[in-house]
Order: sequence, then C-alpha cells, then structure tokens
Amino acid sequence: MKIIAIKKKYWKYLFWLGPILAIMGLSAALVAGSWSSVPLALLIAGIVFSGLWLLFQARETNWWGRRSTQAGTNAIAATLAVLVILGLINFLATRYPVRVDLTETKLFTLAPQSQRLVQNLQQPVKVWIFDRNQNPQDQDLLENYARQGKSFSFEYVDPQVQPGLAANFGVKNLGEVYLEAGKRRQLLQTVNEQPLSEVRLTNGLQQITSTRTTKVYFLQGHGESSLTGGQGAISQALTALKDKNYISEPLNLIQQRVIPQDATVLVVASPKRSLFPQEVKALTDYLNRGGSLLLMIDPNTNPGLDSLLKTWGVQLENRLAVDASNLQGFGPAVPVIAQYGQHPITKDFGNGISFYPVAQPIDLVPVAGIEAIPLLITNEQSWAESDLETKDLQFNPESDRSGPLFLGVALSRKLKAPSNSQESRLVVFGDSDFATDGVFDKQLNGDVFLNSVSWLSKQDEQLLSIRPKEAKNRRINLNTQQANILSLTALVFVPLIGFATATLLWWRRR
Repeated sequence: MKIIAIKKKYWKYLFWLGPILAIMGLSAALVAGSWSSVPLALLIAGIVFSGLWLLFQARETNWWGRRSTQAGTNAIAATLAVLVILGLINFLATRYPVRVDLTETKLFTLAPQSQRLVQNLQQPVKVWIFDRNQNPQDQDLLENYARQGKSFSFEYVDPQVQPGLAANFGVKNLGEVYLEAGKRRQLLQTVNEQPLSEVRLTNGLQQITSTRTTKVYFLQGHGESSLTGGQGAISQALTALKDKNYISEPLNLIQQRVIPQDATVLVVASPKRSLFPQEVKALTDYLNRGGSLLLMIDPNTNPGLDSLLKTWGVQLENRLAVDASNLQGFGPAVPVIAQYGQHPITKDFGNGISFYPVAQPIDLVPVAGIEAIPLLITNEQSWAESDLETKDLQFNPESDRSGPLFLGVALSRKLKAPSNSQESRLVVFGDSDFATDGVFDKQLNGDVFLNSVSWLSKQDEQLLSIRPKEAKNRRINLNTQQANILSLTALVFVPLIGFATATLLWWRRR
C-alpha cells in the first residue's frame, strides 16, 4: 500500500512535465526554424505525458464524471471550435480574397480598362518607387493593381540604402517612379509632386507594354548635325532615344524623294544649306497628312523653309538672342531659360534651367486653325541682337528688340478631314547646340529634346480614357439657427430625455 501511495504521489508531477516538454519542443523549433527530430520528439513527449496525467486523474478521482469537468471540457471544445472556424475563415480569405467596394463612385475599385490591362499582361511589369517614405494611399493603389494579375508587382527602394540601383535607373530626385518591362524602363512621375493616380499608372502600363514601333527619321544631306560622332554631333540624343525604345534612322530625300509611311517623327537638326523645293514640298505633304516635324534651326543659316513656316505662323528673325543677366556663369550669347510655357513638353520642368548656345528668337503670327504655344521664354534682361558679327554685345534700342523672347514653340493643327481626329504637330527651336554631344546631358537640355520627340510621336493620343474618381460631397450646410438647434438637441434635450426616462423607471420600481 505504501508503494502505491508513493506512485500516486509522483503521478501528479506528470502535469508539469507534459507542458514543459511541449514548450521546449516549440521553442527549439522556433529557434531552429524547422521541425527537426529533437523539437518534434520533445513536443510528442509533452503531449504523451499530458495525456497520461489526464488518464491517471480520470481513473483515481472520477474526474471525467464531475459536472465541473464536463462544463470546462465543453467550454474548451467550444473555444477550440471557434478558433478553428476563425482560422479556416482567415485561410480562405487569404487564399481567395474578395473585396467589396460600397462607395457610391467605386473609389477603391479599378476601372474596367485598368483591370483588363493588368489581367492581360503578356510579360512581367514592375513598378519601382525610389523614396524613403511609403505613402499609404499610393501603396493601396499599387496593391489593388497587384490583385488583378501575377504579372504586376511593385517595390519601394530607398536610394540612400541602395544607391547602385538608383544610379542604374538614373534617379535624380526622391519620389521618382519607374516602370520596368523586360529591358524597357520608363519614368512615370514623381510622387513627391503629386500622388500616384490610376489614370497615369494605367496609361504608363499601356505605353511600356505597347508593341507599337516608334520610328524617328533624321534628315541628312544639307550639313545637318552628324548622327555618329564628331564636332556638333547628336549621337547622345540618338542613344537616349534608343533607351526609350525609339528607332532612329537617317533620311535623304534626294535619294528617297518621299517620307516613309512609318515615320512617326521627322527631325531636321541644324541644316547648313537650303533644302531643295521638292524636299520642302515633301515636308509640307508629310505635315498635311498628319505627320510630326521637329526643326532645330541655328541663326545665320537659311534652310529654305520660310514658305512652310509661314503657313504655320512661325517667323525666324535671324538675330542673336542675348542674355544680359548671365547669372549662371555662361556668356551673354548663351541664354539661360528658367521660364517655360504651359505645354506637355515642359509641364514637369518647374524652375529647372536649360541653356541654348547661339540661338535665334522666334516670332509667332496667329493663323486660323493652328494652336501655337511658346516653350522657351527668356528673361526681361534679354534682347535680340541684330548685328550677328559684333563682338561687343550691347543693347541698341534703335536696332535691337528687347526681351522676353521665344526660343522654342510647339504648334498643332487638326486635319481638315472631318472623319479623322488626328492632327499635325510641329516643334521649332531657334537653336540646335542644346541637343549636341557634351551639352545634351546638362541640366534639362536632354529633357527638352526627348519630351519634344515624345509629344510629336503622339503617344498621348494612345492613352486610355479613364476619368478620375472623386467622392461626392455629402456635407450638410446649416445656417446659424439650424446649427444652434442641433447643438441644443444633442447637448441638452437628449440628455434630459434620458434622465427623465431613468427617473420614471426608478419611481415605478419603488
């Protein structure tokens, strides 16, 4: 009897041994990061010892027959059932997510165009946000896109933590957002200036995944800027176009006579000799059928394009634009531009600067049916010098014209055919040196050239029509009397009614 009593005495310690072994097994698994034999053995041992203790208690004390045990067991079973149900619901919600947008204008639901575009992506597309902070609104929008298809992903990158990756993308400022699809990369916007929007993101996705070929031809044969290298070459500009998936090719209209049908943009960069009349006619016909032309004409040259420019209301003065302020350390014959027109080409320039060595001003004459917008505007200290040979640049009020001056203009004209919504586009600069090697990559010079080609290529015409969603105004406008009545009702009448009701109930229960 004594031996049995001793055994019964030590059986109770199984209650402590079981949980201890189970905790040891769980801790070992968490530390090791995997369920090896040792953590698994400890966990099984803990469960076994706990089970033996329960059997011992049930045999010796009729533990299972007690009402308290049954009630506790039912409570534990009910709790476990609730936990299992909640776990199953969370598993299903994670595996098969369903979101319901109850807002009237579907503020948190992507437009059908955006959903179809992401669902039908033929290659992975990734959004890179180079910023130290993660805007919750932008992140919610990106996660909404990611739910539409596995081919869309995004990642936030701190440029200071990963400077190599930021340099690889050419990041200049915090908040820049890039799209990447295969070998193609495209700057979308800067989120520090404005939040990420569905309209901009969807249109960016459409552009970077488009199979449309954008071909840019460069006119040759009149002493234009070289495309390969050397003094005054524009090879850096061609490399930048290639990086943006443009195809650049030379074009000699004396040999070919007709501008190819696949010409998206035609560039005439600093011709030193006049074009033949048939070449001017080819350029005119190209514009009349909806083409896009970029002219970069230096002063003291005569490309023979006066007749074409006149129909568009553009006049080249053949004067020298002089910048008297010289605030940036350039010579007076290098105007520095910090003021830009309201146009898609220059909309993101802000207060950035670009400079134009040896440029001529441009005059605009109103022409019916043509929309003309200045792009580059000099400061008030500038003037148009009439004597191109002088070495002493001094303003002469009798022969010179005071600024501000226009050094670049953008023009567009709707085609006459009523069934065709396309338009002709023309950009004219009174300088070509800003796009030459060694100057192209300075300040905003390269952006002026690339943005001009992008606008001329009419990529904006391919954008999807997605209207921004705005929450409807549901505010109630109250006058002073209505506001006072509402305040008295909330602060006086409602509490008094509650107090009177409570008093009445107390009186009746007495």
